[in-house]
Amino acid sequence: MKQLNLLILSLIFTISSGFTTTENKLPSLPLKTLDGQSVDVQDYLEEGKLVVLSFWATWCTPCKAELDAFSDFYEDWQNDYNVEVLAITIDNARGLAKVPAEVTTKGWDFTVLSDVNSDCLTALEFRTVPQTFIVDGSGEIVYSHNGYTAGDEYELDEILAELSSK
Repeated sequence: MKQLNLLILSLIFTISSGFTTTENKLPSLPLKTLDGQSVDVQDYLEEGKLVVLSFWATWCTPCKAELDAFSDFYEDWQNDYNVEVLAITIDNARGLAKVPAEVTTKGWDFTVLSDVNSDCLTALEFRTVPQTFIVDGSGEIVYSHNGYTAGDEYELDEILAELSSK
């Protein structure tokens, strides 16, 4: 009974904190580079590499704050944990025109892609941004989180450290 109570409390904490761990295979997701080239998210998966998918929009202030925080960690994540960050905008065609200037102004060094048709939102079944997933080299979604509060990047850093040591 005690173990069941601990399990229930753990589940409640995980759900209430907005952090969840999933066991889903990342589907093929058609995306575009900012210069209009077609790519698939699967193109970025490699054995031994962790990929952070961060869905955002130019109109989303918490999204941009999260990506700014990720930018501060990105070089260390690459060196320490073999991580690639893909910032995937869900902006429509009109909003997409603002993305290159936003990326340049912010100085984000990670790859920025576009999901202008909302294919990813549908396939991954999320409705709000920011939405973050970690995918391992075999294509398993090993972590997901929605929303952003300052400091979430430290928790993500700990999770990446743990996942990279497996």
